[in-house]
Amino acid sequence: MHVAELIWNSWENGQKIISLPKKLIPSSRKEAYKIQENLEKFSNDIIVGWKIAATSKEGQKHIGVGGPLAGRILHNKLYKPEDTLIFGHNKMAVAEPEFAFKIGETLKPTKTLYNLEDVMKLVESLHLSIELPDSRFKNFATVGEFNLILDNACAHQFAISQGIDYPWQSLDLSKHKVKIYNSANLQHDGIGANVLGDPRIALTWLVNELSQNDITIHKGMIVSTGTCSMPLPIKSGDKITADFGDLGSISCLLYTSPSPRDRQKSRMPSSA
Repeated sequence: MHVAELIWNSWENGQKIISLPKKLIPSSRKEAYKIQENLEKFSNDIIVGWKIAATSKEGQKHIGVGGPLAGRILHNKLYKPEDTLIFGHNKMAVAEPEFAFKIGETLKPTKTLYNLEDVMKLVESLHLSIELPDSRFKNFATVGEFNLILDNACAHQFAISQGIDYPWQSLDLSKHKVKIYNSANLQHDGIGANVLGDPRIALTWLVNELSQNDITIHKGMIVSTGTCSMPLPIKSGDKITADFGDLGSISCLLYTSPSPRDRQKSRMPSSA
């Protein structure tokens, strides 16, 4: 069985992987991303964007890696705000508030690094995001960065808003305060600086990480840049809200199985 198929089967059936045979573990980040690419085939889905994991020192220490990791966002794991997210097999059981950017032009691999200014010129819009990460490994904090890239950088579900109708380009996102809370008023506060110092820096890292690993970012893809706060514990029945101040807020409902009011999944439209 292809290792990406093993990862996908675990993702779908909730059976956590204890460890991989040594022969299936990649020996480089490039090899790991190449294997990760096969998730599109085995999921019978399409890639609509990217996420960044471990964008803080605390997050890197928690999962035992030396820097950020990139993962793919699947169309069928992308929701609109106010949707109900069915998170049944999710063992991490946390929610994270994130800034997300829509890419307005296809970015092909280059031999030179992209700089922040050039990357931001190619951003079409800013979006608000709630990520519900999860891992296919039982002990994800000890499997190492190559396995975590195979694991799609713990990508799982995302609720992402339409583009923000606010002059965000003039804001210092590193100083922008964010909070995430549930219907029981458990709240975690955060700030843009928790995301590699600035969400725009995180986006630039992602662009260069993919370029250096011969991966193209296609026009219209969304990049969710990493959590601004400590992850918020979640449980079935919660309503989770991420408040981005002047930029607005988004919410989603969480259940372990479909609720009577939401039997049909609805997705973020491609025009978002």
